[in-house]
Amino acid sequence: MVLRDIHSPADLKKIPVDQLAPIADQLRDYIIDTLSSHPGHLASSLGTVELTIALHYVFNAPDDKLVWDVGHQAYAHKILTGRGERFSTIRTYGGLSGFPKMSESEYDAFGTGHSSTSISAALGMATASKLQGNTTRNHIAIIGDGALSGGEAFEALNNVGDSKANILVVLNDNGISIDKAVGGLNSYLTRITASRRYNKLKKQVWQRLDGDEGDRRHATTIDLLQRLTSMAKTVAVGGSNLFEALGIRYFGPVDGHNINDLIDILKRLRDIEGPKLLHVVTKKGKGLRQAEQDPVVYHAPGLYDIRTGNQIKAEDVDKPLKYQEVFGRTIIELAKKNPAIVGITPAMATGCSLNMMMEEMPERVFDVGIAEQHAVTFSAGLAAAGMVPFCNIYSSFAQRAYDQIIHDVALQKLPVIICLDRAGLVGDDGPTHHGTFDLAYLRPVPNLTICAPMNEHELRNMMYTAQIPGHGPVVIRYPRGASVHSDWRSDFCEIRVGEGRLLRQGNDVAIISLGHPGNDAVSAAEELEKQGISTAVYDMRFLKPLDTKLLDEIAAKGYRRIITVEDGCRIGGFGEAVTEYYAEKHPETVRNITILAIPDEFVTHGSVARLKADCRIDKAAIIEAATK
Repeated sequence: MVLRDIHSPADLKKIPVDQLAPIADQLRDYIIDTLSSHPGHLASSLGTVELTIALHYVFNAPDDKLVWDVGHQAYAHKILTGRGERFSTIRTYGGLSGFPKMSESEYDAFGTGHSSTSISAALGMATASKLQGNTTRNHIAIIGDGALSGGEAFEALNNVGDSKANILVVLNDNGISIDKAVGGLNSYLTRITASRRYNKLKKQVWQRLDGDEGDRRHATTIDLLQRLTSMAKTVAVGGSNLFEALGIRYFGPVDGHNINDLIDILKRLRDIEGPKLLHVVTKKGKGLRQAEQDPVVYHAPGLYDIRTGNQIKAEDVDKPLKYQEVFGRTIIELAKKNPAIVGITPAMATGCSLNMMMEEMPERVFDVGIAEQHAVTFSAGLAAAGMVPFCNIYSSFAQRAYDQIIHDVALQKLPVIICLDRAGLVGDDGPTHHGTFDLAYLRPVPNLTICAPMNEHELRNMMYTAQIPGHGPVVIRYPRGASVHSDWRSDFCEIRVGEGRLLRQGNDVAIISLGHPGNDAVSAAEELEKQGISTAVYDMRFLKPLDTKLLDEIAAKGYRRIITVEDGCRIGGFGEAVTEYYAEKHPETVRNITILAIPDEFVTHGSVARLKADCRIDKAAIIEAATK
């Protein structure tokens, strides 16, 4: 049998165990071939091929529940569960999601776009099965790519050990998340796997397991694993084991690329009741030399040459820098002038470009691991002690630190600068990653200043302004990708907090924008002018405090139509903030307002241009609203 004949785990189970290795090779090649021209998360899924095969070979999904965490390591899982023929559509509009999605397949037991959720979800499922009288169903949380460093995972482990539930946690330990794994937990796992005496014993065990049939038949894998566990406890970590101390039986570490041994071990663990953890060691990017050597770049490399494995990059010297790159270069400039400035990231140093500052001034950048809550309160502590922290978090990930933003930063008026990267529609990663809620969930919080740059020069000036003493906590939110100008560098200029600006004069229609959508507003106004519609454009810059003086001036001009445009959700967002003000101060103006914002729904995955058009927040939607 070959990979194209496998349409379900049932087909996989028909293959003799000793013939599964070629299937793994085909599966890995298929992922490499497909993603070379259909970009996705490459390195993580290459590392879990054998583990995925073993899990589906041993367990009976979808009755047994497999919960993947983080979700981008589940591409092999998608292919083996009936989605192989559609795999080339992954992360495209109308195609497969880049993450497990319950509505996509019965084999996706739980949606997992963010990290560190799998153990909690699997424990909930295991508890439900117990209450429903089902004592045979297995519940497996596959947690890897640094996800175990997230606080929710620790909370769940604490609960798992006390629950006595029938749950198996498979720790996919590849020593890295998106960037290099950091923190005490990573050091702990490294001590287990790097012990010389432990590895000597492990070699003896695997030699025994790979012996003749007689020896293999009489070898008790679990006993051998427990010997390894004992060695790990007494040699590698000073006589204690974190998981055992929590009441979770620990097994491993084991080779995550040996299918035969994985199947043997998983079969035995399947029959052991109660909470247990299998520590599996894998190689992120396995099978593609470049991905093995540089798993950070090849985490999601974009297009690459299938023959050489090298990335394909468009050479365009005049192409504007991404907002992320402008942030990375600007914080270095500011930090050279202000010794109190420090950078904080929850495991996204490369994505947000704090890696630039790490290289130049490593002692002033802190990667705290996948721990957004800790990142915010850690920043609050820095600010309380006189530092100026720039805490950079992806917008959708910052949702997990909402209480800390309120309780630890805003309530205490601490001057933390929270930079919300990936705000608005992010494209192919879809609804788990769109940063569409930040304006609405932050607007009600007292003491916050909330601003959004229209271009890279505005981003630089907002960063400069935020680090000047006396402004309190400031939120700067900006989108993923390219800004506007190729000449990104500009002299710093302090912006008056809460002050918008007139970008373009007009007498018939007014467009009021916040942030990057202002560029579409200007372009739409130019097109409307050609149609004989005189259109003014206002860039508000700040959601909070709102420039009510400017809004008063707009109301006084008596425009036929006032259009607000934003890349956040409509409910509670920028447009509603403007409308609320007008309803109170200028009620006669309200009937002329059209709000263009993200509708009350979770937006699917696809290109940003397509999603903007679907959500009616693009240039065409602005023109249509102005001509009604």
